[in-house]
Amino acid sequence: MKRCFALLGAILFGMTLLTVPNEPAKSTCSDSSEVLRLHVLANSDSEADQEIKLAVRDAVLPLFSEQESYADARAFLLEHGKELHTAASDVLATYDVSYGVTLSLGTEHFPERTYGNTVYPEGRYDALCIKLGNASGQNWWCVLFPPLCLVTEDGAPVDLDQIEPKSSLWEWLCRLWEEYAE
Repeated sequence: MKRCFALLGAILFGMTLLTVPNEPAKSTCSDSSEVLRLHVLANSDSEADQEIKLAVRDAVLPLFSEQESYADARAFLLEHGKELHTAASDVLATYDVSYGVTLSLGTEHFPERTYGNTVYPEGRYDALCIKLGNASGQNWWCVLFPPLCLVTEDGAPVDLDQIEPKSSLWEWLCRLWEEYAE
């Protein structure tokens, strides 16, 4: 048993020497003309309006289907604009607020943002803009095409910055450790 632990320790030590903790290589989006973003602006910075903004985001994102090209994604938005507006309006009705919602498809300025391993530089991008009420509050955005507005099965968005990579080797070693510890 001591030999197993010694071997396991040696393997783990060797792995730490062989692996260099580098960031994965990042690529830069070089063609903003093939990118379609989503921009949701809250009515205000109040806690209630920020909650409504996220609820609108959660209601609208599941309506998007994965498109194979920028042109398909743009066409999808134009064809389903009424459904998107209805979903956002339904959220406002649920929260019993009197301000409205405006949807527009145009070009907007976005700051630099990294999604996964891709950097989207600061600049102007085509975007579906959803303005709630005065649209003077904090906003939320993501990339609709290529599809980086990931949602879970229940429609909740997935924050790419919160995804933790898994290592099958590490999980195997942990299970092995637990078996020997018993």
